[in-house]
Amino acid sequence: MQMREGMIPSITKDEIDAMVSELAAEISKDYDGKELVLICPLKGSVLFMADLCRKIKLPQMIDFVYITSPKGESCRIIRDISVDIQGKHVLIIEEIIDAGRTLSFLKSRLMASYPASLKVVALLDKPALRELPIMPDYVGRTIEDRFVIGYGMDSEEIGRNYTDIYNFAQ
Repeated sequence: MQMREGMIPSITKDEIDAMVSELAAEISKDYDGKELVLICPLKGSVLFMADLCRKIKLPQMIDFVYITSPKGESCRIIRDISVDIQGKHVLIIEEIIDAGRTLSFLKSRLMASYPASLKVVALLDKPALRELPIMPDYVGRTIEDRFVIGYGMDSEEIGRNYTDIYNFAQ
């Protein structure tokens, strides 16, 4: 495993598993008897989505969206969802929310398809960097303003495969 200099462990694999289990239990309870559509923004949310969907004990469909949002530029859809979400209960599965620009764009895009409900699940929430007033409906953990990698989150495509989450010493 290639490690970057200055990385320190922040959240262990076991802590991540516990957060995912708690989120899945809460979602399963809130949507009891309903079918869900889980939308996974690529690439960072893939590991979280895989773990979460297996722990949610409800009928579900899974789809993926790929949105790019380079700094200073507007968001652009590279790959849109392929599932019809009209009248369905939709959850956006985010590994981390910081500025909120891409999430806000995605929510607007999905609302245009008239879902029965639309909520956001975030493993990590970093409100200190929020540029738009958007809040997740389900949160694994709120973190301080530090750059994190691991469990799907990367630094120049390195670190997505780490089982733990790391941040950098300041």
